[in-house]
Amino acid sequence: MTSSPAIPQNLPAAPANVVDEAGQPRMGRYAGQTGAIDWTALAAPYARSGLWRRFHHKRWQYVALSTPQLLCGIAIVDVGWTNTAFAYVFDRIQGKQIAGFSQDGIPGLSAQVSNQPGGASRFSCGGNRIVYQPPAGAPGNKGKYQLSLHSRQFSIEAEFDDNDAAPQLLAVGPIVNGSVHATQKSPGMPLSGEVLVDGQRFDLQDGVASFDYSNGLLARNTEWRWASAHGLDIGFNLQAGYFGKQENVLWLDGQLHALGHVRFEYDLAAPLAPWHIYTDDGLLDLQFMPEGARRENKNLLIAATRYIQPVGSFSGWVKPARDATPRPVEHLVGVTEEHFSRW
Repeated sequence: MTSSPAIPQNLPAAPANVVDEAGQPRMGRYAGQTGAIDWTALAAPYARSGLWRRFHHKRWQYVALSTPQLLCGIAIVDVGWTNTAFAYVFDRIQGKQIAGFSQDGIPGLSAQVSNQPGGASRFSCGGNRIVYQPPAGAPGNKGKYQLSLHSRQFSIEAEFDDNDAAPQLLAVGPIVNGSVHATQKSPGMPLSGEVLVDGQRFDLQDGVASFDYSNGLLARNTEWRWASAHGLDIGFNLQAGYFGKQENVLWLDGQLHALGHVRFEYDLAAPLAPWHIYTDDGLLDLQFMPEGARRENKNLLIAATRYIQPVGSFSGWVKPARDATPRPVEHLVGVTEEHFSRW
């Protein structure tokens, strides 16, 4: 039996800066890490006033930690005029969230999300503290990331290593009714550490970590559907909504591959029923089986959020090219999401 020929990644190397010398964003999808993001360098037609940027500049750092038993989601969000954070621990055996918090911070004080993708970020307010540290040394260095979280109910101490990981995704693209957006997303990385919930210890050893860093000048109303799941040899990121197909990619055997537009078929009135998710290029076709979900609805008069993030597993197939042999996906742990923000 002969093996299929290796299929190289089809994305160019990430630029050192997402804005070029003429003030134009370097639109596209890339493999690798970029430098600090400075939207003040934008020229027409993407430039905006300082006041407009104040209210439309959104940054967030999200981290997912998964083991056969647990999935943890942790996020720090800076929306310009205020900030927030959330974290949760979902027990897949019990099929429910066993710990979590959602905390609005003090504007300008509680949260810091770096302009360096994957850079140091923190949140501290109301007895909830998150500290996220990238590898030591120069920005973009490979090495060990560290995440420390402490709240009244639970704590997380996690470490994950990208030394042998596949390339990260960098995506840059225009935003309707906004300006421009960039996101840096990681593949799966080896995870170690522990989670403590009300005195019960859960080992993260041999788990998988991934992160999602996003930084953009977004529209007042922003919505998306999202799916993400990672092992060490296979993973994907899929989004339909405000960013088009820009961040749709497949990680397979150390290589990064662009995917087409994605379609999410599910019942919003019954989000814990099975989902069907597939791309229009014929490279991915998956069934998602939810096991439970985190939900949050906020209405702050000038802002609002409607959010549900089901946790579960994906099965089906993926392939890096049309003529490639499909690779089975079997019970890969991850999340989907339906999200609307007026911010």
